[in-house]
Amino acid sequence: MISLKGSISTRSFRTRPGAPSSVGETRRTAQSAANEAQPAGNHRHTVLLPRTSFPMKLAGQELLERELQIQRECAFDQLYAWQRERKAKKEFCLHDGPPYANGDAHVGHALNKILKDVHNRFEMLRGRKVHYVPGWDCHGLPIELKALGELQTKELTPLQIRQKAREFAEGAIARQRAAFQRWGVMADWQNCYYTFNGQYEAAQLRVFEDMHSKGLIYQDYKPVFWSPSTRTALAEAELEYNTEHVSKAVYATFPLTTLPSKLASSLVSVLVWTTQPWTIPANQAVCFMPKAQHSNISLALALALALSHSTFCLGSDLEGGVCQHPTISGKEVPLLPANHVTMAKGTGLVHTAPAHGMEDYSVATHFNLPVECIVDEEGRFTELAGAELQGQCVLKEGTATVISMLRAAAALVKEEECVHSYPYDWRSKKPVVIRASKQWFINTANLKDKAKEVLQKVRVMPESARASLLAMLDRRTYWCISRQRSWGVPIPVFYHKETRQPLINKHTVAHIAKVFAEKGSDSWWEEPLETLLPPDVLKKSKAGAVTDYERGEDVLDIWFDSGTSWAAVLQEADPRADVYVEGKDQLGGWFQSSLLTSVAVRNKAPYKALVVHGFAVSEKREKMSKSLGNVVDPDIVIHGGPDLAASPAYGADVLRWWVAESNVFSEVQIGPKALNSARESVNKLRNTLRFLLGNLQGFDPRTQTVDSKDMYYIDQYLLHLLREYSIKVTDAYNEFDCGRVIRLLQAFITRDLSNFYFSIIKDRLYCDAENSVGRRSCQTALEEILDGVTRSIAPILPHLAEEVYQHAPGHDDGETLFRSGWIKSSSVWRKPGLEEAVEGACAIRDSFLSSIPGRNAVEYDLTIAVEPGLLFELMESLQEEPTSTSSQLTELMMASRTTLTSALPRDLPSDTITNNGSFLINLEGGVIREDSAYTIAAVPISLSRCPRCRRYTSDTPECLCPRCQTVHGQPQ
Repeated sequence: MISLKGSISTRSFRTRPGAPSSVGETRRTAQSAANEAQPAGNHRHTVLLPRTSFPMKLAGQELLERELQIQRECAFDQLYAWQRERKAKKEFCLHDGPPYANGDAHVGHALNKILKDVHNRFEMLRGRKVHYVPGWDCHGLPIELKALGELQTKELTPLQIRQKAREFAEGAIARQRAAFQRWGVMADWQNCYYTFNGQYEAAQLRVFEDMHSKGLIYQDYKPVFWSPSTRTALAEAELEYNTEHVSKAVYATFPLTTLPSKLASSLVSVLVWTTQPWTIPANQAVCFMPKAQHSNISLALALALALSHSTFCLGSDLEGGVCQHPTISGKEVPLLPANHVTMAKGTGLVHTAPAHGMEDYSVATHFNLPVECIVDEEGRFTELAGAELQGQCVLKEGTATVISMLRAAAALVKEEECVHSYPYDWRSKKPVVIRASKQWFINTANLKDKAKEVLQKVRVMPESARASLLAMLDRRTYWCISRQRSWGVPIPVFYHKETRQPLINKHTVAHIAKVFAEKGSDSWWEEPLETLLPPDVLKKSKAGAVTDYERGEDVLDIWFDSGTSWAAVLQEADPRADVYVEGKDQLGGWFQSSLLTSVAVRNKAPYKALVVHGFAVSEKREKMSKSLGNVVDPDIVIHGGPDLAASPAYGADVLRWWVAESNVFSEVQIGPKALNSARESVNKLRNTLRFLLGNLQGFDPRTQTVDSKDMYYIDQYLLHLLREYSIKVTDAYNEFDCGRVIRLLQAFITRDLSNFYFSIIKDRLYCDAENSVGRRSCQTALEEILDGVTRSIAPILPHLAEEVYQHAPGHDDGETLFRSGWIKSSSVWRKPGLEEAVEGACAIRDSFLSSIPGRNAVEYDLTIAVEPGLLFELMESLQEEPTSTSSQLTELMMASRTTLTSALPRDLPSDTITNNGSFLINLEGGVIREDSAYTIAAVPISLSRCPRCRRYTSDTPECLCPRCQTVHGQPQ
């Protein structure tokens, strides 16, 4: 007798079968036994092998045609309208952030739209009425630039520019919409919103009027980011920062003409450092930090000398000093305290040009300094800069000229190249400048506190994104909303021809909104002034004659366009979306502009939750770029490229699986490796579903389902696992964690189904009588598993899910999965003692299989000895008779015959293999706990192999076993 007493298996009732403790041998032995179950010879036709017309694999053109066929047959294009018309207790609103209508759909769109669609389909399956109206951001400079191409805008009227921009945007929208629909996105495609639509523009102006009436929108002359390349003001959200920008930095001296009273007379100059020398001609002051310590190295012209020691003074000691401007003869500038000055860079003394710096402007406001802009719209010096500089580009030759002027005045101490982060125009990719101009602004300072307060009630996923959102909100000093372009919503303001005073109030704006709703914003240029400023509006405004006014030429910032979408699209008494889902770039964009406008109008956020996803990057984690050749086109992903060997057709579901499988809260990698992996995963899932379908051939769940109380324990147990799986999957979908959904799916299929359940039930499925309770019990479980798994992956793989549903039993023609609800698990499946019985048996099975490595369990006669107690009673529920070849316990053990006893017999054969272990039973939350010992004895079976089922259960060679005789109807 071979003893393995050193091997002890201890399991609690929560341990899953097939756990890693003995997984290697267990799975190999189980698989070998399953292979042995395949029949041979003339009995094959009597065995109920899987049969289904569901294809094992679809690829190439066949795959693409099948997806389109599914979309037609299952009426994907009508699904949104159907679910809006059905009765539902709850509504779910995901407000679509409008993509920019300036090109074809790209992989970033795919990431965003598919992520939204997965969640919308999940919510719809759960019975909610989904509100999802897709939209497009249609105005703005990027569209205008692409639409005009090489045309000279000076030769075109605003209406001509607008017409070309509209046509370009409409073409881009049509192509993007077609792509989104091909991806399987469910939406209200018949009623999309467009920011160039008159009704939308009217809603936008109503928000504008509300904010203006509250004093939150105002006109002022102050410095803004200005793009010389596109000749317009820009907001912070329209900038991108080039970390490798090179500037000419200088150290320059400002001679002291009036010494500060607290400093020695030996100090003759102050030293400043700047990376923008072109702003020095606009200098109005030199600022210092009041509490900082300054050395004579930073204060004195003698800094170029090798000083043996330095003296120090406080910044406040500099107060009262006056300097000579280094390039403008006779101009003096004061030394002033300012809190924005730091000692981190430069000399601790800051040259201040109020027209060309935000913080400089704040100093000017406080000390009543002049704000003189010396740069025009093209980024060139004006005549205010002097004849020597006039007409020169400030970022190029203008900078060199200013440095030469400093050198000539003996004020240049040092010139150097400085590599630093610098703002660029997000579309032209060229550097911007800061210049003062008359613009329209939103007073964000008065909105920030309330915005932060309401954000506390907003759920942010991932939570780490909240800090970034708050930080970007803090950095926004004010919001410039006027743009000097033609393609946009006109700012509804009129100017008096003589005084240049603006005419704008609730009467004028309300009337313009009404005109736009009816005729669109082109009417601002098309209609006569009398239509825009009728007599009754002038009267209410207490204004003069209409001939005294002219219409403004600026348009609104596109972030204000899209930021008011909550007012235009969420047509309810209190419009508020359940969630906004966008990329992390929208933390300073649409998330913020929507928040500020909503807080301004109604003191609340327009969303209850925010989901912030990362960007799509190459498999080398590089930003996608045409120059690097790493751009992935979603259209090629789906339909394949010119070279199908290099770029095969993956279909829409593989693209959707890639989105779902990724950790969308970080950067998402895409490329051949990721797509091939996604395709392989989908094909593996497809084969599992095909196995389920094949074994449900001829089964009608409407008439042949076995009641749960009459089902085999292992079948009930799998329904219990299915219920646990469905609960976890539902939680993951709720958290927008599709990656967890896929991990749960793959674990359930691999561990619980393929490696465990399927290997156990094949004999019963294939060899039991077709209408036997045991086989129908198994099919009842398989049908529930098929239905549950298919529904669980339907939001991610709608085409595959509907294809499976068409082949699944129990449905009438024309039924579709998405019109039939979510996973239908039942609490009845959690039967008291069920888990403990099956998992206790699995613990014993693991001990048995680990003791016969490399051998088939079916070749053994197994004896299980369990001391009297709870475990013995549970095993008795699986096998009532002492010895059996057909009990549920024998099926679980995968042996040919099993004997259940309280003690092993003493006269075991010499070739017996023994092993022992224990199983911890934990019932009723720990109230009942019992650690039960067991011993197994495995002996080579003495019975003969049945030629039909290939189990060693026949009394004589080449004869059918009793079970197969009964099924076959053939006597021994």
